[in-house]
Amino acid sequence: MSIETTYMGLKLRSPVVVSACTLSENIDNIVQMEDAGAGAVVLYSLFEEQIKKDEARYEAVLRSTNNMFAEASDFFPDLDEYNKGSEQYLEKIRKVKERVKIPIIASLNGISNEGWISYARQMEQAGADGLEVNIFFIPADVSLSSAAVEHRYLNIIDEVKATVKIPVAVKLNPYFSAMGNMALRMQEYKADALVLFNRFYQPDFDINKLSLVHDIRYSEADEIKLPLLWIALLYGRVSLSLAATTGVQSSIEVIKYILAGADVAMTASALYKHGIGYIKTMNRELESWMFSKEFENIKGFKGIMSQQDISDPTGYERVNYMKILDSVK
Repeated sequence: MSIETTYMGLKLRSPVVVSACTLSENIDNIVQMEDAGAGAVVLYSLFEEQIKKDEARYEAVLRSTNNMFAEASDFFPDLDEYNKGSEQYLEKIRKVKERVKIPIIASLNGISNEGWISYARQMEQAGADGLEVNIFFIPADVSLSSAAVEHRYLNIIDEVKATVKIPVAVKLNPYFSAMGNMALRMQEYKADALVLFNRFYQPDFDINKLSLVHDIRYSEADEIKLPLLWIALLYGRVSLSLAATTGVQSSIEVIKYILAGADVAMTASALYKHGIGYIKTMNRELESWMFSKEFENIKGFKGIMSQQDISDPTGYERVNYMKILDSVK
């Protein structure tokens, strides 16, 4: 029995992949992830805004010390050691590649074309096996058309793919008006994978302090339904690799996503809750389920519950919604 899978051309020993999170800031944690059986690790995201902020701070320190006498420089940080953001991230890629054999996928969240191109190239040169383009963009400008938003995504994919040779995954939000067509167009722009879906952290209000509240919640298993739907709809209709990254709390969600057509299921919340070693439990339970159903490998059941392969494809359409409403009368 094998739980090996292929994700955007990368051979993985397991479909359980660690999604971008702060756990991967520590290289020892990534080693533990490999030991626990992770198929791959997506590093925490590099945000272009943070890089520019760090670089501006660096330049300010440099200017303030430029004309000072040597003795006074002892009171200032060693500028060669100063964290300029991108270099620390690139060095982490280099170091972790020396310690693990599983694929390491860099995660980039840019804001400018120059940033996407420059940092993508540097990540590839540092040794990343793949790149996850995390387009965390909320189109709050009411004058911005849907066509302009879509063009922004496609332009980023086009620029990055023209820059690197490693596979590129696009982490998407679920709010496109024509999600299926957008997936097809991303395929035409040569994206290698889609990661469904990005979780936008939405603000709340504190009515006593009259201020915004930014709270971060772990994903829950019941959040899988929207990405499950779209993976099931897209499987077989696009040639892209499909990754699920919402609500993966146990092997149950991993199995459901693969049944829909996903190549991998990405998780972080489960590891924060149960520890990195929980990956081993998820793999073991996946193998146990496969044994009970007599599936010898992942290919044996991937996509068999997708709209393309299910016996009643209308189950994913409007007619099924009507049946559900009738059932609660």
